[in-house]
Amino acid sequence: MNNRQIEGKFGEIEAIKYLKEQGCTIICKNFKCMQGEIDIIAKDEEEIVFVEVKTRTGIEYGEAMEAVDKKKQKHIYKTAEYYLYKNKIENAKTRIDVIEIYLYNRKI
Repeated sequence: MNNRQIEGKFGEIEAIKYLKEQGCTIICKNFKCMQGEIDIIAKDEEEIVFVEVKTRTGIEYGEAMEAVDKKKQKHIYKTAEYYLYKNKIENAKTRIDVIEIYLYNRKI
């Protein structure tokens, strides 16, 4: 694993901790299909939450959420649709969240 992959996995672990602290239940991690990948799928009360985690070491190249452009949003949406279809989930309340993790001056 290279440094970026290690940072990304660390960010996902931190995001899961945060979601659990907020009362969410983690349903799935790193769901993949032809349409794309979703980092975390969680349940927040009655809502299914599709979470994209963006981990950065700083903001020299912009904020982490800026990496979730229209193209990435479309992939997340299509992947979420497929997840719901595959798991026969109908009429569920859903949302897509982005969690930013910044690792300022932090060694992993």
